[in-house]
Amino acid sequence: MCEVLGGVDVGARWPEPAKGEPRRIVIVGRTSARGIRSVSRALGALREGKAPQGLDLVAVVLVADAPARLPLGLLRRIRVIRSVVHVHRVPWIPAWRVGGRPRSTPRNLTKLARLVGADIRPGGAAS
Repeated sequence: MCEVLGGVDVGARWPEPAKGEPRRIVIVGRTSARGIRSVSRALGALREGKAPQGLDLVAVVLVADAPARLPLGLLRRIRVIRSVVHVHRVPWIPAWRVGGRPRSTPRNLTKLARLVGADIRPGGAAS
C-alpha cells in the first residue's frame, strides 16, 4: 500500500511520532481470517491506550486475499470492524501477486488516495 499511496511502512509495530514517524495512520490487513483478527487486535490496542499517544487513525484498509467472494463469516467480522471505524476494501489485484502494477487503478484505491492525500498515477503508483 505504501508503494501505491505513499507513506511509511512501519510493519507490525506502531509508529513513533516522537522519533519523527507519522501520526496519521492507516491499518492495513488482508481479508483472511488471520488478517481480520490482526486488524481487530490493532483496533483494540488503540482503544485501550496501548498505542503511542497522539496517533490519528485515518482508516482501516482490507486488501482482498483471493479473487473470490468472501465467506459470510468473514463478511460479518468486517461489518463489526465497520461499526467502529471507516473501512476501505481493496479488490484482488492479480498484478500485485507477481510484483507488477495494475493497468488501471481500482476506484476503491482512488477514493483511499484522496482520503490520505496521495496522488495516484495511472497504473496505481503514488507520485
